[in-house]
Amino acid sequence: MTTQVAPETVFNTLRLASYSLQHGDQVRIFHSGRGVEIDRIADANLDVKQPAREVLDAGGEFLACGACLKLRESEGSTICPLSTLKDH
Repeated sequence: MTTQVAPETVFNTLRLASYSLQHGDQVRIFHSGRGVEIDRIADANLDVKQPAREVLDAGGEFLACGACLKLRESEGSTICPLSTLKDH
């Protein structure tokens, strides 16, 4: 399965998450569908891994649909941890 996640969309989501955390909000992102492919994004112009680490470091939380990960033969990662719909 090839990555079809739009790097710009992910980058902007992470920017909003960082902004929200800086202003005292709680941030919890649940990856589903193509969103669980965040680890596969390799775009020279938009690095999504660094902003994702910043969200985690600032107290944000990532979760990922277990069925979506399984479909993509992935066990998850730090920025895309295996979760369930109950966690959603």
